[in-house]
Amino acid sequence: MKKICDAVDRFCARHPRFGISNLMLYIVIGNAVVYLLYMLTGYSMSRLSFLSFNLTGLLHGEIWRIVTYIFVPNYGGIFWTVVALYFYYWIGSSLERQWGTAKFNLYYFGGVLLTVVGTILASLLSGQYGLTVSGTSYINLSMFLAFALLFPDTQVLLFFIIPIKMKWLAIADGVFFLWGIVDSLIRGSLAGVVLPIFALLNFAVFIYPELHRFTERKKYQHARQTVQFKRVVRDQQQQNGYRHKCAVCGRTDTDYPDLQFRYCSKCAGYHCFCEDHIFSHVHFTE
Repeated sequence: MKKICDAVDRFCARHPRFGISNLMLYIVIGNAVVYLLYMLTGYSMSRLSFLSFNLTGLLHGEIWRIVTYIFVPNYGGIFWTVVALYFYYWIGSSLERQWGTAKFNLYYFGGVLLTVVGTILASLLSGQYGLTVSGTSYINLSMFLAFALLFPDTQVLLFFIIPIKMKWLAIADGVFFLWGIVDSLIRGSLAGVVLPIFALLNFAVFIYPELHRFTERKKYQHARQTVQFKRVVRDQQQQNGYRHKCAVCGRTDTDYPDLQFRYCSKCAGYHCFCEDHIFSHVHFTE
């Protein structure tokens, strides 16, 4: 898994402009348009079934279903649809700012592809070729879990009244997710086991380095000899004549006084990066 994560980081570092910028805005707009069509058809989802994904449709050459199913809203009435779309737009946009456009696009579309693969596999194992997936429930769950892991202490208002941290909501969602798998096992439903697990594989792949960096930060926090940022900057200035130097491109604040420099808290040790590489570099692990 570490090799996959490193390959993803290298790809994102080499192609920082890969993907669709502000992707969640287009996803939300697509969901809003489909919900409007849903209202205009008299709230009949059967008339929009050509957008959902299933193996039967794919075998008949309806390849658009691989993408269009992500635009089918499944949040209930118009009020909860608006709330859910805003909530996941906020989460997705936050992840894109944290990871960069390239990595977030890989994460989101990786979830889209894995959901399709999981549906196909579940259909083949169960013999139910009409097994249909509409909406992005599992993709949204993987985004939510990633956000909760990165920003565990962020608070939201549950039912617009009760303040609660994201980590507690993530734990609750994780319990319900596991219970759904156990319940499917008890009922003998292969689809209810295979599809959820496949759909969330992107979470397992992308979050692995975050967990690794978290444990590494703990080691540095408890180390007896902890280097301070101010000391690093002061020593560097005395030895080399500059305060900051980008570990990727080598530019310094002496040569480029208007350039912004930051230290990356996710890298092992203390490494400085310029504003062009702080979000697109491959993290140091040693």
